[in-house]
Amino acid sequence: MKNLTKAAIVLAGIFSFGAASGQDVHFSQFYESTILRNPALTAIFADDYKVSLQYRTQWSSISKPFVTGQVSFETKIPVNAEGSDFFSAGLLAYYDKAGSIDMKTLSVYPSVSFNKSLGDKNNSVLSVGFTGGYLQRSFDPSKMTVNNQYQNGSFDPYASTNENITTSKVNYWDVGAGVSFSSGAGEYSQASYFLGVSGYHFSRPQTSFYNNDLIRLEMRWNGTAGLTYRMNEKWGFLMQGNYTVQGSYSEIIAGGLLNYKKPNERQSDPLFIFYVGAFYRVNDAVIPVIKMDYMRYSFGLSYDLNVSPLKAATNMRGGYELSIVKTGLFNDPKWEKSRTICPHFQW
Repeated sequence: MKNLTKAAIVLAGIFSFGAASGQDVHFSQFYESTILRNPALTAIFADDYKVSLQYRTQWSSISKPFVTGQVSFETKIPVNAEGSDFFSAGLLAYYDKAGSIDMKTLSVYPSVSFNKSLGDKNNSVLSVGFTGGYLQRSFDPSKMTVNNQYQNGSFDPYASTNENITTSKVNYWDVGAGVSFSSGAGEYSQASYFLGVSGYHFSRPQTSFYNNDLIRLEMRWNGTAGLTYRMNEKWGFLMQGNYTVQGSYSEIIAGGLLNYKKPNERQSDPLFIFYVGAFYRVNDAVIPVIKMDYMRYSFGLSYDLNVSPLKAATNMRGGYELSIVKTGLFNDPKWEKSRTICPHFQW
């Protein structure tokens, strides 16, 4: 009876989350996944390009692990020799695999944005971005079981499922857009911040395996904000937050990282920076994070401590997430001006 109760809690939690979330993926280190958060934030950083990798696994303590991975590239393109205005371009691809029937999602999201310098002393920038994604969702019907296969206390794998599933694979296009405002990002500024709003699934794509035109992906709206502040030569902190609404589902995640660097290193280009902190996904998880920057490489590790109603089955074990980020410079003077007006959100 105990095992049955545990299984019921797990299944109820997992399936209710999947239905409510509209099947969108999410990361605990959401600040490393710009294009899925707000395309207007593409390449809003001090260097010329960024490559990021993320890997996430969760629920391994109660079911077959849910696995998500993404890789992305972002760069800026100066409009003129002054570099005050610039375009940004990016490309993100992710893979998601969930549950015992191997529900998979493959996607590619290119993005483009235009960043207008407002010409004030705080180097304020207004950005507008767009993204259009192509996605494929599929599952393995041979691994699916339904209640009519269980008769008289036993399981018959050869019994008909009586499910009228027309296909095990669906493909669709997605469209998203966003705006953001960033400021206080000058070369000698001690603080920088940004605010942004974005939306996804404007095309309301059909995602039904039953070819039901009424089953469509709900639009998703994001509100984002971030603040970076350097208190002195040794210490600084950054705070990030994200609010998501999609149909009846909503998510709030926010927190911060305290960082340390040797005081004798250059503020603009330190060799090492160490971070420690935590984020909180409301009514779901506490997420401790450690991070290290070495030159232009960044390595992050986080772990979800589940505090939702599922904690009775998970013993608070959610999942871990790894991130690797590489930034760099192009050997071209055209990019120098645009570097100085972009915020330092991670130092």
